[in-house]
Amino acid sequence: MSLFPGVALVTGAASGIGRATAVAFAAEGCTKIAICDRAADGLAETKRLIEGKQGDDGRKVEVEVVAGDVSREESVTNMVQTIVKRWGRIDYAVNCAGIQGPPKRSTEFELEEFDAINRVNYRGLWMCSRAELKQMMKQEPLQTHDGRPGNRGVIVHIASQLGIVSRTNAAAYCASKAAVISLTKSDAIDYSNDRIQVNCVCPGLVQTPMVQGPEQQKLFAPAVAIAPMDRMGEPEEIADACLFLCSSKATFVQGAALVVDGGYTIN
Repeated sequence: MSLFPGVALVTGAASGIGRATAVAFAAEGCTKIAICDRAADGLAETKRLIEGKQGDDGRKVEVEVVAGDVSREESVTNMVQTIVKRWGRIDYAVNCAGIQGPPKRSTEFELEEFDAINRVNYRGLWMCSRAELKQMMKQEPLQTHDGRPGNRGVIVHIASQLGIVSRTNAAAYCASKAAVISLTKSDAIDYSNDRIQVNCVCPGLVQTPMVQGPEQQKLFAPAVAIAPMDRMGEPEEIADACLFLCSSKATFVQGAALVVDGGYTIN
């Protein structure tokens, strides 16, 4: 049987890691995939790519497109309600929505800039996780590929290597991602008895729209050089880590911050 017989939800799915994760679910046999983002055009392209993965084994992939802003509570509520109305449950939730913010020191930040980063990266992610947890607590455990005890659901947050270490001119972003790691560990403790897994992935620099362009490439070149692998990662490499954590081959992984950064944090 497929490693992913349940329902997948991916936020931030209009581009980058979110898009790669949604497409990877389809490629690995998940047939019920919900994608959420505030960029409607990007979601349409992600849906097209997901549907392009159909046909290899005759399966039909169903896609639910939910345009929404994770920084707004009513939008998050609508997202979960829409998915549950269609499929009755959410089994794998990968929370990818995030923003970087301007490269500034703390004394140079305006309050509005700081709040904008945290409304999405931390507060918005927490609202998504809260809504996902509430739904998962109502569900019966999903069957596994080999008969081992299953879980009611799995949540994977996208944090960052910069939640573990820091760099210059990124205080607000680094702090928001450190908060995601801490939230992951706390919720992993609190919801283990409910048979819900909560983990996070900490990517290094990845070839996404967030780091593309001449100015961004120049800004991040020194960080790329620090990593022993001396390159940026590909979104698909992060998606693979997310899918492992969502799969029933990772049923004993709880509260982990899986670093996927080409060795940046060990150098």
